[in-house]
Amino acid sequence: MRQRRNSEIESETADDSNNKFISKNPRIKNSPPALHRIFIFCLITRIINSLLVQTYFNPDEYWQGPEVAHHIAFGYGHLTWEWKKGIRSYLHPVLFAALYKALAFFYLDLSWFMIRAPRLLQSVFSAIGDLYLYKFSKVLFGDDVAFWALFAQLTNWFMFFCITRSLSNSLETVITIVSLYYWPCLRSLSSPVLHGSRKWALALAALACAVRPTSAITWIYIGLLELFTARDKLKFVLLEVVPIGGLILGLTFLLDRQFYGSWVIVPLNFLKFNFLSSGGDYYGTHAWHWYITQGFTVMLFTYIPFSIAGIITSKAKKLSGLIIWVLGIYSLLGHKEFRFVLPVLPIALMFSGYSLANLRKCEVSMRKVRKSPCSWTKCFSKLRIAVFFLLVTNIPMALYMSMVHQRGAVDVMNYLSEEAKENKVQNILFLTPCHATPYYSTLHKNIPMRFLDCTPSEEKGILDESDQFLKDPFGFVTMLARNWTLPSHIVIFDSQEKLLKEFLGSLHYFEIRRFFHAHFKVDRELQASIAVYAYQGQ
Repeated sequence: MRQRRNSEIESETADDSNNKFISKNPRIKNSPPALHRIFIFCLITRIINSLLVQTYFNPDEYWQGPEVAHHIAFGYGHLTWEWKKGIRSYLHPVLFAALYKALAFFYLDLSWFMIRAPRLLQSVFSAIGDLYLYKFSKVLFGDDVAFWALFAQLTNWFMFFCITRSLSNSLETVITIVSLYYWPCLRSLSSPVLHGSRKWALALAALACAVRPTSAITWIYIGLLELFTARDKLKFVLLEVVPIGGLILGLTFLLDRQFYGSWVIVPLNFLKFNFLSSGGDYYGTHAWHWYITQGFTVMLFTYIPFSIAGIITSKAKKLSGLIIWVLGIYSLLGHKEFRFVLPVLPIALMFSGYSLANLRKCEVSMRKVRKSPCSWTKCFSKLRIAVFFLLVTNIPMALYMSMVHQRGAVDVMNYLSEEAKENKVQNILFLTPCHATPYYSTLHKNIPMRFLDCTPSEEKGILDESDQFLKDPFGFVTMLARNWTLPSHIVIFDSQEKLLKEFLGSLHYFEIRRFFHAHFKVDRELQASIAVYAYQGQ
């Protein structure tokens, strides 16, 4: 039996090395493309994807990645309060720091590259994730499902909108997809297991946890599945989980020790702040059902019926259980965000691919039988209508959210970056909600800048600067003006500008540029545009 198992593994490995796939349907002449071609296609798609993303989504995209990396690479850049409390690991930012160092070495640390390089790097990671989703779908369900799963992954609006951003969640998602491919417990008995795959799966799972400690939610579920199905349970725990997990996390601790300057156990600090003290609730709470009724449903969008149908018809209980587990655990937490559950979105899209492959299978079956041309036409129309429906609903949404909605925050910093290069900017004050724009990682010039702080207070009921400003813009700025050194430029959203325009004019600040920001509000009042005021004193 062992010899037969090894021969199966060798057979699969040989097939993979030759990049040849055998279709389950002998009547289909065209074999699927080689893996390297799929990767090149995904890479080109994701590079274009990253260049089309020109909007602001979440502060962490800039402030917890490129901003920290800029501080490492160039010696200036703002470190938020999370880095002072030691609840973030340097593992993710150091990737961008290495990229910045390489750009500086070749004298390419110009505005265009500094702004786009982190997303271009993430686009490479994203293409790897796309490839492994294809491979994972192929192992579980076959070539047709793999094709349609990749189609769903590349055309889903939220995946397009988020996966190439420099968020740790984006990298976590890629690592999760790759790791799931290697877990033996997720494969059927007929799917051969690659030699040493479980060790790779564990190493990648530990890496995902190092990038984002909350990734442990996913791996607790998968780890228990593997434990229950594995014959060598003690070997799995004592000779694989403990040493491999310990090695990866140990190397991460050493990395953090290097940059923090002292021993910092990030996962423990993260757990204390976000779970034991509910520190994440400081940034807002949502109803327990938010992911089900709003968050994940918005992310899946028009793929929802296809994903549900795929879950039911595929009977892949382990993977559907993973989605339910992750959504369920995150629903228990008060603070909720779309990006937190991004790692299970590709799995849901895989089930959509299963549904679309079933429509394709129906088309092929009808063509084979040819007993009822009308039935074949009807079935073929269903597939075409489904694809058309998914494209016309997801592509416009993806382009609008990536290129239009909340782009002012990015445009204003791109503008100030160009002005700073020509020494037209001496210092900047951001009269906006905190972290509402990129910072030094975009400006890339060491000039004084100030934004309204929003560090969580240890005393409940104490408003931070950002909240004080939003509650009473005029009163806050009047008090601030008593002690400030006059900035050369002020950045402000139109919703607060209306209340401060006269006051700013009295201090000789006048509008020099305005950028469109959004057509509708998100979590605060409508911020339709963002303006730049310059000091034009006597």
